[in-house]
Amino acid sequence: MSSQNAHTFYADAVLFDMDGTLTDSIAAVEAAWGKVAKDIGQDPAYVIAATHGKRAVDNLAQFKPHIQAHEMDDEVQNFEKSILFFADAYNMYGPGSQSTSPASSPVLNSPLSSGSATPDLSFSPSNSAPSSRASSFVSPRRPSFASKLNNMLTMSVVPEVAVYGQGPQFEDSIMEEDQQDIIMFEANQKKHVLEAWQQEATSVDRSVRILPGVKRMMSSIPEGRYAVATSGAKTYAYGCMTRVGITPPKVTITADDKRLKAGKPAPDPFLLAARELGFSAKNCVVFEDSPSGIRAGVASGATVIAVCTSHERKQIEHVGAHFVVENMDKVKCEPCADGRLKFTVQL
Repeated sequence: MSSQNAHTFYADAVLFDMDGTLTDSIAAVEAAWGKVAKDIGQDPAYVIAATHGKRAVDNLAQFKPHIQAHEMDDEVQNFEKSILFFADAYNMYGPGSQSTSPASSPVLNSPLSSGSATPDLSFSPSNSAPSSRASSFVSPRRPSFASKLNNMLTMSVVPEVAVYGQGPQFEDSIMEEDQQDIIMFEANQKKHVLEAWQQEATSVDRSVRILPGVKRMMSSIPEGRYAVATSGAKTYAYGCMTRVGITPPKVTITADDKRLKAGKPAPDPFLLAARELGFSAKNCVVFEDSPSGIRAGVASGATVIAVCTSHERKQIEHVGAHFVVENMDKVKCEPCADGRLKFTVQL
């Protein structure tokens, strides 16, 4: 790191924001808030801009005031699950899943419509040994499931269940078993039916990614000297970090922490994180990316380093941060013999 335009200072510990600072799940978050906007008939661009860097509980209270207090925890969890669905959909259900083997990929289309091989129904999913049903047949040329399904669909059978109040009766035992196969097949297919918004989510890659310089920065800080304080609740926060290989630190303050009286831009999350580490926030460094998070860090008394990873520089350079850098590659942390952390910021 060049000494030109380099600034050095010391601190006791580091307080990281998560999304936009450690991880990039902005595309998934914005898609989730865009869905909320459509659900309530609001402009997605407006809702997305108004919600960035704030707790889901505060945003949902603002845009969905009908949610009752006792319902809010579940609403937040469901919302954050939708973020993770948007993040995973492309690689689990969309084009990104095509590189994986059919056996390990979730199924959206039936084997018949997709042309994929039909599994041998004489083997149970959990056991490679033939089932008792299969072993009762001598002929190895039992019709394939595709053939059975086609035959079943083309038969003109009166729905006895509507006439006699019971299921259809078959004289042929194989036909009866085939009917059960059809029922099981249809039940399994229903599990994979996606709603319209979920289908749309599969078309765009919104995967969570780790941001530049993060691995190096986190690995340079001794254990117990850094924490995460995020506006995300636990489902989303832990989901994002683990998806990019970050082990959530012991002190991870999430939006659903009942000890918090307020979220960002209030300083409460950073104050609580510093206290849990055993340090004063005034002797800590805060890494942030959003205006509300920067304000929270400044209000806590910490030295704030703003990263331009989710906002343009002009959007965050006048919010109060002590340093504004492109990303964490511009910052170096070195543990000192006296226990302090030496920071060098390249501007």
